[in-house]
Amino acid sequence: MKTMSICRTAAFTLAAVFALSACERPPVDAVQRGYRGNGMEHVVNPRLLADKVAQNMPVDPEPAAPVDPALPKASLVYQNVQILGDLSLPEFSRTMNAMSTWVTGGAKPENCNYCHEGNNFASDALYTKKVARVMLSMTQRANQDWKAHVGDTGVTCYTCHRGNPVPTMAWTSDPGYKHASGMTATGQNVGGVAAVANTSLPWDPLTSYLLHDNNIRVQSGGALPQGSDRNVKDTEGTYALMMHFSDSLGVNCTYCHNSRAFGNWTESPPTRLKAWNAIRQVREMNNTYIGSVADILPAHRKGPLGDPLKVGCKTCHQGAYKPLYGAPMAPAYPGLLAVMKTTPPAPPAPPAEPAAAPEAAAAEAPAAGH
Repeated sequence: MKTMSICRTAAFTLAAVFALSACERPPVDAVQRGYRGNGMEHVVNPRLLADKVAQNMPVDPEPAAPVDPALPKASLVYQNVQILGDLSLPEFSRTMNAMSTWVTGGAKPENCNYCHEGNNFASDALYTKKVARVMLSMTQRANQDWKAHVGDTGVTCYTCHRGNPVPTMAWTSDPGYKHASGMTATGQNVGGVAAVANTSLPWDPLTSYLLHDNNIRVQSGGALPQGSDRNVKDTEGTYALMMHFSDSLGVNCTYCHNSRAFGNWTESPPTRLKAWNAIRQVREMNNTYIGSVADILPAHRKGPLGDPLKVGCKTCHQGAYKPLYGAPMAPAYPGLLAVMKTTPPAPPAPPAEPAAAPEAAAAEAPAAGH
């Protein structure tokens, strides 16, 4: 009997452990994000937040000051500089060294060879150099024209790459999840898919909403409106995208929505408008910039459907409500703050006509008195 009692106790203990395994152990705090009583609270676990902050520290929290822009331009010294050539030579070198750290983990001579061919830095033989140009243009565009999303903090290569040649949080379109039996699933209800925070929702909402411009706003304004094109499938896709947002930023729904009226813009926090702009910026990045390098990238840098690795919310945020918790890295690098195309050097002036010999000049002069 005593043995049975011990077994029952052990069984209850084990059941309790499994029941609470998905819960966070205390302490848990809450940040009020709206009027009290409407459920607009952001739940924070200080222990987990400390780990997340440690994972999102900038690589150069105090970068060196920009160099005098009045010095000679890089395009006058180096060949085939198409994007940053209007930077002064020292500032150009400083930016290249920073990019080496941001993308390959260290500003060493051998890291330059990730994009440049041996001693011939002007060569375009490596695909990585061509892709880097597009990524630089994309970064400049984000910092100049998408301030409604990135603000004055801006973005750099490190925002996504974090010292890796390929961002670890990039994604490609998913053709279908295969069960162990070999059967292809119908698009959801498999669990364990990080893109939707391990829920049973459709696992690839990113293709529909962060590459294509499908309808995200599926909440109806009335009961069963006649002729509505909203359906359960679209609703599940929208919820999957919202789970991607929540997991990517480490926040819950009330970060962008008023829990009393999720669809009401006038009662939503300002962060919802920032998210609206973010969706459109990410679509542009994936279609205009990343899509343009599809023919340049080798097969091992593409997904199973042949599409290049693309960006989503988690690519930059990586669990932080602001990438790197708002560390302002971009303002220290003027070459990344605005769209910059290298001004081609002025063509050399034609050689001056040689001066006429004195004898010839005297012969051509008119006679006196004429």
